[in-house]
Parts: sequence; C-alpha cells; structure tokens
Amino acid sequence: FRTTIDRNGLVNLPRVGTFNVAGTKAGDIDATLRAQVGRIFKNFSLNVTLGQLRSIQVFVVGQARKPGSYTVSSLSTLVNVIFASGGPSPNGSMRKVQLKRDGKVVTELDLYDFLVNGSKARDARLLPADVIVYGPAGPRAALIGSLDTPAIYELKEDGETIGDVLAYGGGTRASTNLQNAQLERIDASNPRAPRSVQSVELAGA
Repeated sequence: FRTTIDRNGLVNLPRVGTFNVAGTKAGDIDATLRAQVGRIFKNFSLNVTLGQLRSIQVFVVGQARKPGSYTVSSLSTLVNVIFASGGPSPNGSMRKVQLKRDGKVVTELDLYDFLVNGSKARDARLLPADVIVYGPAGPRAALIGSLDTPAIYELKEDGETIGDVLAYGGGTRASTNLQNAQLERIDASNPRAPRSVQSVELAGA
C-alpha cells in the first residue's frame, strides 16, 4: 500500500485508521507502523520504505566558503550542510559554527571535535528556514617541525594547551625531540619586545 504523509504528519491506512508519524526518525518508522497495525491484525509481516522525501530550504551566512540558500532533504543535519557549503572561508571559524532557529542558537558545532575525534554530539536535524552562521576565525597558533601534520590551527576563545594543539596535529613523531621544543609568542601589548621565545619540554604534563 502506498500512502502520503499529509502536512499535519498524519498517515491513513485502510482498516487501521489515521495516526501521527511527525517527528518519527526514519529508522523508527517500521516499529511505529507495526505497533499501529498490531492493534488490528495478528501474525503479520510488515516492511516500510520511504519514497519521495520533502525538501526544506536553509540559509548559510557569515564567513562561509559558499554562502547562500540551500535546498536539502528534510532528513539533513547541520554537518550535511556544512559539507555542502564548502565549510568556512579562510577567515571563517572552524570552532564556532552556529545553527540558529527563530533568532535563537540551537547548537554550536566545533569542527575540530568532529574532524579529529569523529564526535557528532553537537550535530542537529534541520528544519525549514534554519540559518547556519559561520563566525570569524579566532586566535591561531602555528605548529611546525617534526610533526605528523604541521599547520596553522585555530584556538578556542577560552584558550587551549600545547597538548591540545599537538593532538590536532596528530601528535609527535618518534624522531621528535620532546625535551627541546620552542614556543614563540607575539605580545602586541609589549611594543618594546613583542616577540618572545622560550623552551618547553613536551614530555612533561
């Protein structure tokens, strides 16, 4: 039997009746229909497939690589649109991508946490007219030398440790001298000696 979910999220099945599936996850739709059909019938088998999915329109603004309006599947999440929009621009933040709905922040995603640790804990399902906002990039630190991934990394606004940044770079190699690393720092508030260099030992805490 082929049926359409109406605008109110209702499904009508002959001899079973009308019931609501709005907000039901795609993976849970089988169990939901089985429970409804089970009120009327016994010893039956049931399999549900989804046909054409509804599309929704969301907006990507701020320091995005490809800002604009995007039409995506109603099952899309924040991460899906981040990839579709190309991620942040060179001046955009990877640590602070906000999902806004009705002027309020629904969630804030740290792309480093997703890309390095694979965590989607802050990901969220999208609704029509949602707005994804890329803020400007925060402070940065350059990681160079005998490392797996030397690069320039964006820091959180509340600060991070040397160990945090080394973890983003994939850690140190076996040939890295952990007893003698150099930390160069630019302090604009000290115009007489803005640049300072100090030795640090990476083997310690």
